[in-house]
Formats: sequence, structure tokens, C-alpha cells
Amino acid sequence: MVVGRIGRPHGVRGEVTVEVRTDDPDDRFVPGAVLLTEPAARGPLTVAGARWHREVLLLSIERPDGSPVDSREAAEELRDTELHVPVADLPELEDPDAYYDHQLVGLAARLTDGSALGTVTAVRHEGADLLVVARDRGRELLVPFVAAIVPTVDLAGGVVVVDPPEGLLDL
Repeated sequence: MVVGRIGRPHGVRGEVTVEVRTDDPDDRFVPGAVLLTEPAARGPLTVAGARWHREVLLLSIERPDGSPVDSREAAEELRDTELHVPVADLPELEDPDAYYDHQLVGLAARLTDGSALGTVTAVRHEGADLLVVARDRGRELLVPFVAAIVPTVDLAGGVVVVDPPEGLLDL
């Protein structure tokens, strides 16, 4: 599961900025945490240090051989690397109405009458949570992931039910 993406270097000592993609950054990016990478050839990477600079997470990291990333140039080489944690390492969610993104991707989206709407291909977190539903002819539909519009999530059945407000399907 993607928990972040390395951004630009910060300073000259090898720190990197991280675009956080997890609700638990203070748990995921602790010193000693090992993060898988995409592309895989760049990792796994170990968090050597983490700190917040205003609202930006900064990491000091070590390469797979234990050597530190200690220059701006070395940090730049890691730009756009996705940081992952194995799905098996994720804790169980306490809220029965909460889901990890990877649980939703791939589910069939159906309307309340049972007709096919498409397939959930991604979840976006852009102020509000949005399901990206692939429709016919390569079109995408963004569905607000709220109970009033998505009243049913059936992981075992592989389906989300969408009750769209008037006009949503016309966008």
C-alpha cells in the first residue's frame, strides 16, 4: 500500500520531502521503519529520521546497504519514488465503515437497481474522498465516497452500490 511519494530534496544534507498518502504518518515514518519502493530497484529504504517542517514531512533515509542518503544529489535521484508498506503490516481498522484504498480498488460499482456502473480503479483524497469509477469507452466518473451516495460497500461480494444524486452520471 502506498504511504507516500518522495518529492524534492530539502537542503544539502540529503533530506527529502514526502507527499504523505497515509492517515498515520507519525506511525508509518518512524526511525527504523523499512519502506518498500516503486520502482523496486531503489529500495527498500529505511527511515533514519523524520521531522515536520511547517506542514511538510522531511525524512532522512538510508539505502538498502545501510549507507545514508547524505547529499542533495543523492536525494534528487530518489525523487518520485513511491513508498509502500506491505498490506499484511496494516492494522485492522476499528471502524466497520472505514476501508483502506486497496480494499476498494477493483470492486464493481453498481447502481441501486443493480445495473452496472463500472469498476473502482482508484481512490482520490482531494479534500473529500472520491472513488474513481472506470466506465465504458475509457470514461471516468468521480463519486464522492460518502454514505449518502455510496450506501453499501460489500467487500466479500466485490461490490459498491452507488445512489447518485441527480446529474452526477451526466458529468
